[in-house]
Amino acid sequence: MSAPSIPDAEPTGLLLVQVGTPREPTTTAVRRYLRQFLGDPRVLDMPAWRRRLLLELVILPLRSRRSAAAYRKIWTAGGSPLLSFGQDLAIKVEARLGDARVELGMRYGEPSIASALERLGARGCRRIVVMPLYAQDTASATSSALAEVSLRAAASWDVPYLAVVPPFYDHPAYLDARAQLARPVLERVRPERVFFSFHGVPERHVRRTTPDGRCLTDADCCAALDGGNRHCYRAQCHATARLLGERLGVPAAQRVVCFQSRLGRTPWIRPYTDSELEAAAKSGIKNAVIWSSFATDCLETLEELGLRAVAQWREAGGDTLALAPSPNAEDLWADAVVAIARDATAWL
Repeated sequence: MSAPSIPDAEPTGLLLVQVGTPREPTTTAVRRYLRQFLGDPRVLDMPAWRRRLLLELVILPLRSRRSAAAYRKIWTAGGSPLLSFGQDLAIKVEARLGDARVELGMRYGEPSIASALERLGARGCRRIVVMPLYAQDTASATSSALAEVSLRAAASWDVPYLAVVPPFYDHPAYLDARAQLARPVLERVRPERVFFSFHGVPERHVRRTTPDGRCLTDADCCAALDGGNRHCYRAQCHATARLLGERLGVPAAQRVVCFQSRLGRTPWIRPYTDSELEAAAKSGIKNAVIWSSFATDCLETLEELGLRAVAQWREAGGDTLALAPSPNAEDLWADAVVAIARDATAWL
């Protein structure tokens, strides 16, 4: 059977997906956001009854007020940086794609994935390319986003055709854009260490992704990608850091791959960013740069790294800890998004 014929004049949609953000930096809004985010069984992967008890009795009462205070430190006149930069990026990408339509959808919060799909449908798009803006692949972010897109798309009477942009952790356009943004900071600071910080995930998540029994069994299990670990998030992070370090001329001895933003008491993938920063500063290293894997500035870059990590560095004896900029809505990142999406499908 031949593939269905779709008129060339029909526009293609590009759905850019981000994790999400609270509507405003208040305790009530943050609690609502965290309930949706941490209520996702791919984020807190435990029996539903246990997840609900943990959320309602422990996490939300303790975390909502603290997170709201952190959000207030990074909130701008335009609102959430993650949302405002994401909307600006969508506008720039659409301008570069010509006839395609581009919308931003958040996995949690607004604008939702469902509303973004509705807008693309209203703009005449029956072919939709889905691009999660996460360079590396995780069940808790990438798979959750794709599952939500599939669920919401299937609810339509006329189900759209979907194509997915795969993880782009090693795509030259992604690496070139990130290197171009980081290079001026490295030239200014001339760091003794460069910390490549990625969002953490529980160890059990990566073990479920690489079921061959060797995951996290030794320190070098992620040193190279092969057939057994090519879908492993931690291995993809190491690949990004290695390829980016080579582009930036950072010797392997000066690179530190680490993981931030852990939650709870269960083991998360190591080493931890905060522990590595403290140990390095106490050992006498004065100048360093943090490169964050986030494509868009958010709580994890602006508050966790830009404020707390810098303060921790100085308290431990370091001098300069500079944060390499996120791509946000820079022109070179909009160009890279177009290149990555076009490489993934002939629809654009």
